[in-house]
Amino acid sequence: MDRKEARRKYKETARPAGVYRVLRKLSGRALLGASPDAPAMLNRIQAQLRMRSHPNRQLQADWASDGPEGFSFEVLDLLPPLDSPGQDPSDDLDTLVELWRDKLDLRPEDSY
Repeated sequence: MDRKEARRKYKETARPAGVYRVLRKLSGRALLGASPDAPAMLNRIQAQLRMRSHPNRQLQADWASDGPEGFSFEVLDLLPPLDSPGQDPSDDLDTLVELWRDKLDLRPEDSY
C-alpha cells in the first residue's frame, strides 16, 4: 500500500467519538468532556499539561502540584460508529456527557 492510499484509508476510518474524564485522584475533582475522537483528546490534554499550556489554570496548577501520577485519564463511553463519515455526533455527545455527569454525581464544585 502506498502512502496516498494509507492516508485515504486513515481519513475514512471512523474515529472513536465518546466521553472522557481526567480525574485528580487526591480530591476526586474531574474534567469531564466529549470529543469526536476521545482517545486523541486525552492525548492532547496530557501533552498540554506536560507543556504547562492547558487553558484550565486550576487543572494546570493541580497537575504541577500532584504530577502525572496524581491523575487518571480514561475514556468512559464511546458512541457506536456513525453511519456516514460526514455525520455530526455533537448532539449525541452532549447527551452522553450529561448522562455521565448524573451517573458520576459530578457537581459543579467537583468539576474543572
